[in-house]
Amino acid sequence: MLTKRIIPCLDVKNGRTVKGVNFLELRDAGDPVELGALYARNGADELCFLDISATLEQRKTFAELVREIARNVNIPFTVGGGIGSVAEVGTLLNAGADKITVNSAAVRNPQLISDLAGQFGSQCVVLAIDTKYDNGEWYVYTHGGTRPTPILTTDWAREAYNRGAGEILLTSMNHDGTKNGFALDITSTISQLVNIPVIASGGAGTMAHFVDVFREGRADAALAASIFHFKEIEIADLKKYLKENGISVRI
Repeated sequence: MLTKRIIPCLDVKNGRTVKGVNFLELRDAGDPVELGALYARNGADELCFLDISATLEQRKTFAELVREIARNVNIPFTVGGGIGSVAEVGTLLNAGADKITVNSAAVRNPQLISDLAGQFGSQCVVLAIDTKYDNGEWYVYTHGGTRPTPILTTDWAREAYNRGAGEILLTSMNHDGTKNGFALDITSTISQLVNIPVIASGGAGTMAHFVDVFREGRADAALAASIFHFKEIEIADLKKYLKENGISVRI
């Protein structure tokens, strides 16, 4: 049985880690490099570094920050935010990132997924999907969750898989920062739809929520931010709890 992964997310704006609710009302959560190093020491399986304002403000992810993170952590980490070309991905991977995540640029130009998978391999291409439940359907949103699209999340996940994406990072905007639990229905749907790992994001508030998303949501990994940043749940305690509840994790 493959072990389930716990992934702290470092949402970064202007060089600082931030966290909000439903993608809004951001508050400072600390230095991303220091937090990343701490999580690596405390048992995180991977890290995810997202420059959340890069696309919205038409900026590029800072490769220098990626280099600094790489110098200070010894676990795999994913980088995203404003990535829109093969060249940019090459720069970030050379700076030390293990994987990259694309979102808005891939929606605008789906061929980007195919190009990245062809150039660097599917194993380092993560498609981030920001999704919101509206009028009975889950739709894709872009530009940091500020722009709705008419694209159904299931359709987009299937296309990304067919184009060579190696993982899907699925964030429910309805659940983000609420601490009321993950979006189990859409997570389970996507997990069964594609034959690649699905990382669940948005809504973690208790240790039981992680058990739910691994069992009912069929997720391969779970990503969270504020509960780790503000020390509401320690990763070591979470992994012990998961193991006690029959979830296979790396201790």
